[in-house]
Amino acid sequence: MVFRPPRFELLSGVPHGEATWFIFQKSRLLLREDDTLPAGPATALELELVNSLGRLDGQPYAAAQLRGEVPPGYTLSPLRALAVRLSEDLFGLAGFAAQVVDFDRTHGFCGFCATPLAFTGHEYAKTCPRCSLTVYPRVAPVAMVLIWRGVGAETKLLLARGPQFPPGMYSALAGFVQPSETLEQAAAREVLEEVGVRLRDLKYVLSQPWPFPHSLMIGFEAEADGGEITPQPGEIEDARWFSVSALPALPPRFSIARQLIDRAVAGARVRADLPAG
Repeated sequence: MVFRPPRFELLSGVPHGEATWFIFQKSRLLLREDDTLPAGPATALELELVNSLGRLDGQPYAAAQLRGEVPPGYTLSPLRALAVRLSEDLFGLAGFAAQVVDFDRTHGFCGFCATPLAFTGHEYAKTCPRCSLTVYPRVAPVAMVLIWRGVGAETKLLLARGPQFPPGMYSALAGFVQPSETLEQAAAREVLEEVGVRLRDLKYVLSQPWPFPHSLMIGFEAEADGGEITPQPGEIEDARWFSVSALPALPPRFSIARQLIDRAVAGARVRADLPAG
């Protein structure tokens, strides 16, 4: 999932003229019944928290919150479910739009002196005209770790499931980074807390914005360095080692967890000279 394509030109302020709209009601995105985004100079919809996003390939995009009922000819869809229905570029922009609208909604007043905040005009930030406090959209870093042991066909991955996971689905371990903590420290701490396993040879692999609602996922891989699997009560429902040739139900392919898992499986198959599965 791409956050913003390289050819995306960032803009701020209220959109003018023709625009394609990302319109939200809570965490759901408004679409026409043919799965296209609303478009027009201002649309005939009742909108609030209106923000210009920018231009992609010359086309302006804007974001807003829907006020009132969903009009005929439109539907609301959870943003996460649209990963396979929108193009990669549009899904990335939808995530950006959702966070811009949420920022505008939750940061109306200065947290220090309660004065109404105003957009700076040159970036997605708000400044207090009284005390000059500047605030930015929230981005919460999350360290995710895919843990492995063994070589080639004997490679096993440590996967876990939380209480809210779909039935049978397992994923890599992850947790929020705490203040004054490095990403590497967060990764090691979260794994030890959640499953009681120590790590070695921790390596950064990739990152992914995750607008559900405002995270940045930082993906690592590491080799297990001892410890018995002990699921953390309330956080981990089950955790176990799975062979790369017999994996459980996994997260969707657009997720960083699935990318880490697929990468590990492909690497194990190459080292073992196994056929692709």
